[in-house]
Amino acid sequence: MTKKVLIINASPRKKGNIAQMVAEMTSEADARGAEVEVIEVQRLHVKPCVACMQCRAKGFCALPEDDAQRVLQLIKDCEAMVIAAPCYWGNIPGTLKLLFDRIVYGMMDESPRNFPLPLHKGKRCVLVSTSTTPWPLNILMHQSRGAIRAMKEICRYSGFKVVATIEKGGTRHNTTLAEREKNRCRKAVRKLLK
Repeated sequence: MTKKVLIINASPRKKGNIAQMVAEMTSEADARGAEVEVIEVQRLHVKPCVACMQCRAKGFCALPEDDAQRVLQLIKDCEAMVIAAPCYWGNIPGTLKLLFDRIVYGMMDESPRNFPLPLHKGKRCVLVSTSTTPWPLNILMHQSRGAIRAMKEICRYSGFKVVATIEKGGTRHNTTLAEREKNRCRKAVRKLLK
């Protein structure tokens, strides 16, 4: 059976490090027979959440349909996912946060006592982040590590099991992937497809 892999690319740079990592992962998944869909968050049209909380009660967003619902359907349909985001102020880009804010109702539910109930249990995920802060400061100063932490929270409450994380620092001056970084991307995809 062909596995469906969704790759969410939250970087606006078409030839940046994230784009290169996504390309490596897409090639590896394709080579292993997976059906891959890549979403570029910067190209999506997603209105901000208005905090009406109707989605939590009714199970759907009260706002007019936009790309948020389309991405949610892709998440529901996939068996595995990659979320790749550059670090912005020690966190994920606002565009990615906005997307997940809008689809929270399709990622997790709540028990009668208001405890989170994951809706994607059993699915696997790889998280990728880059930072202009040089290595190892990108990790020690919680730059790329902060973005990974934010993505882990989304995955944990949604039920996705994080099988690999990739962090790359110093991207301002290191604009291409080294062979070892390409290998890490390919290895992460192999873990994702197990």
